[in-house]
Amino acid sequence: MISNVSTMLRVLSLNIDSRNKKRIPIPINILTVAVCSIYIYTYVISGFWFTFWRCQQTGDMAAAMVAFSLNVASEVAVIKLFYMIFNEKLFKDLTDKYLACDSRTVPGSRFASNMTKALRNVKMRAVGYWIVLMVNAVLYIMKPFFAHGRHLAWDGFVVLGLDPMLESPNYEIATAVTAISVHFICFTVANVSGFIIVLVGYTEAQMLSLSEEVTHLWGDANNHYQKIMNDLSKLESVYLKNNKVSDSWKETDILHEYIRKHLIVIIRRHAVNVSLLKEVESTMRGPNAVGFLFLIIGLVAELLGGLKNTILEVPFTLTQLGVDCFLGQKIMDANLKFERAVYDCKWECFNQFNKKIVLVMLQNSQKTMTLTAGGMVTLSFSYFMNIIRSSYSAYTTLGSMI
Repeated sequence: MISNVSTMLRVLSLNIDSRNKKRIPIPINILTVAVCSIYIYTYVISGFWFTFWRCQQTGDMAAAMVAFSLNVASEVAVIKLFYMIFNEKLFKDLTDKYLACDSRTVPGSRFASNMTKALRNVKMRAVGYWIVLMVNAVLYIMKPFFAHGRHLAWDGFVVLGLDPMLESPNYEIATAVTAISVHFICFTVANVSGFIIVLVGYTEAQMLSLSEEVTHLWGDANNHYQKIMNDLSKLESVYLKNNKVSDSWKETDILHEYIRKHLIVIIRRHAVNVSLLKEVESTMRGPNAVGFLFLIIGLVAELLGGLKNTILEVPFTLTQLGVDCFLGQKIMDANLKFERAVYDCKWECFNQFNKKIVLVMLQNSQKTMTLTAGGMVTLSFSYFMNIIRSSYSAYTTLGSMI
């Protein structure tokens, strides 16, 4: 999955995989700069001009809100992209750490099998998110072509220097730059967020797989003991005929030694995953804080502009907010499952040393793994509902003033 995401991000002149030593082709860099420049002129420069100058003259506050929402909600993608490009080495190091963690997985093991199942869901999550955003872009651009006469994606918006918008060649130019800008924004959001979905999803998969390992630990230890005894009896080892040596093969010693080794592996894996998630959180703290602020402001502006004008913008904004909150909720759920698995691992059958390890694991698991919006709030389903409620409250309060 990392390879797939890396390939898509290279189209945006960003390389997050240190294994790929090839330089990004110059035409790709030129194309990225050109398309990004078109977006900045169409929605940032023209958006601010339209909102704070054109609409002030016409007095159309609803149009100003729609243009402002387009500007603010779309800027999140460019902010995150520029941040990742300027900190490319930081993201390469982060990717390398995830790959190093994955390299410790033993192929063919139950842990590897559970990881594969969980990562399949993560892949579907990332692909589904990508498809939703790109379909949204296509619908936004295609909408005018199903209406009679000449129409734009939003007829009320004027690109600086292209007034009147519905006359040739302004109409053709406006249609082209709008299509390029919208697809650039949706493609950027889909792939940048897709990268985060894969990283966080991998940590979630690790936690779910570790939960299964902890749950089956006592049963695995007993199976291990039975296997040793069966192998020795089949070989008719001389050690079994010697009572003194036979006494040393105590069932409890074999069980607890097996449990000790596997508990140490599990607690180390858990610590690595906690560290990786914290690194993802700290690396994206700034862009996430700005992004959430912009998206919430954009959502309120979209409501103020009227749903008839922003019917395809609202899903774009809500999808970004919803997916981030969904990821935060899933990582908390995986952590909770691990915590319950630790308590349910039949620790009462362990010796004192192993019980102490379990106690440390339980204490560590009770420090819930979370994702935050720039360290300000914890992302979860409840926070997503708070966003909806507070955005609607802001809309009803400000709506009477516009």
